[in-house]
Amino acid sequence: MVKIKKALISVSDKSGLDKFVRFLHEYGVEIISTGGTAKFIRDLGVPVRLVSELTESDEMLNGRVKTLHPKIHGALLALRDNKEHCEQVEKFGIELIDMVIVNLYPFEKTIADPKASMDEAIENIDIGGPSMLRSGAKNAKSVVVICNPERYEQIMNEMKKNGGAVNKSTCLELAAQVFELTNAYDKSIADYLRMKKPQERLNNTLPQKLTLEFEKVQTLRYGENPHQQAAFYKEKKCASLGIAAARQLHGKELSFNNILDLDAALNIVKDFRMPAVSIIKHNNPCGIAIAENVSQAYKDALACDPLSAFGSIVGVNRKVDQAAAEAVFSADFVECIIAPGFSPQALNMLRKKKNLRIMEVDDFTKTDFSDIGELDYKRITGGLLVEDKDKMSVYNEKVRVVTSKKPTEEQMRSLLFAQIVAKHVKSNAIVLAQGTKTVGIGAGQMSRVDSVIIAIRKAQNRTQGAVMASDAFFPQADSIQIAAKAGICAIIQPGGSIRDEEVLQAAEKAGISMVMTGVRHFKH
Repeated sequence: MVKIKKALISVSDKSGLDKFVRFLHEYGVEIISTGGTAKFIRDLGVPVRLVSELTESDEMLNGRVKTLHPKIHGALLALRDNKEHCEQVEKFGIELIDMVIVNLYPFEKTIADPKASMDEAIENIDIGGPSMLRSGAKNAKSVVVICNPERYEQIMNEMKKNGGAVNKSTCLELAAQVFELTNAYDKSIADYLRMKKPQERLNNTLPQKLTLEFEKVQTLRYGENPHQQAAFYKEKKCASLGIAAARQLHGKELSFNNILDLDAALNIVKDFRMPAVSIIKHNNPCGIAIAENVSQAYKDALACDPLSAFGSIVGVNRKVDQAAAEAVFSADFVECIIAPGFSPQALNMLRKKKNLRIMEVDDFTKTDFSDIGELDYKRITGGLLVEDKDKMSVYNEKVRVVTSKKPTEEQMRSLLFAQIVAKHVKSNAIVLAQGTKTVGIGAGQMSRVDSVIIAIRKAQNRTQGAVMASDAFFPQADSIQIAAKAGICAIIQPGGSIRDEEVLQAAEKAGISMVMTGVRHFKH
């Protein structure tokens, strides 16, 4: 065990420190501190000794140098059972320190403010703090090092139980936490400085070395299947976004598959400015619609494929009002709903469904996420594939009509809607739409023509006058011929096949308008 006689405290986050400092004082621990922390402790009526008194050296360079001194780091790094170390400690008048309580300058909080200058960011890079933490952690068998206020209660309990001492196993656990913290802290600084390099900012270059930091949110009951272990982690730098920041207002614990589908549902509706609703099953939409209000959008989305919508996940890009809640409440079975808010009446109604999980996120319609630069990761055995998110959207001025028959204004609006939906459907993806609602979706097939057949089958008699969107080019004319027989009036696709001319001629022969975007939206 490590008996605590002398503690060095220097913290920016003083939460819980008053109780802990008083406790240490009661146990006869001498407290050494710096600047604002020393004043805080002194104001509690607890005796405190300044670091400058211990080192016999004043702070300098506006506080940049105060704890970087042999009498600090020697006191932390000296091995208590090493004869040579003990002789040097005595020779140089070093007073051994048994506990270090340090948390770091708020660098990440500083750079989160878009108005923060680079000079402000640089001044919030902590040097002395990480140095003391690392020195103490390296000597964990003799030093208790605390970098998280949440640990105070545990340490107090152990000291009460052990007569002012802390268990060696706890010291090792705390040391590991220190190196996790300093690793993440250094990475955030490196990421910030890298983004300040003009060439990388200009080219949006992916980093040569990729270090990811995730924090566990919860252990899940199981993964995609009951025999798989699973947990939910959030990425530290994007923790305020999406499902990772959602608040659960009702219902039992989310499952692994719920979280995947909630993320998909939310990402789809973010792409639309008008009130939009997505209905998701197994990470694919089985219905999407935009309308003048959420209630109508939900009804239109549900009508696309009500059979598949049983046990679905619903995503909404507006606050859910009572009318929308009534529409959802009347559905057979909805697993989860996620939206940027619920009216009190809507929430009261939806909470009557015992098994419905209700998730709330911040209003993303009022936030600009364009500069976040999110990356998409796909794990493979022995490696990781990294790409930026597919945020490309195609508008009227970007498309090219390639047939002699041009789509009407209403058809073009429907084509652009269907093309956005196709971006979120697993490849090969085919989307049929009437106006701004889907009527048939073919997803995840090995051949594009099979996706066309499935979408038409699901649409039933609603194919007449519908438009069709494809996430990638048509390799042959067969899909166009089948669409023509079903009554499809217009098609939007990227183009780029060696058989584009053959596909174009099939559309001309059938009297179908065809638009090419030049933008592919594969989703694997």
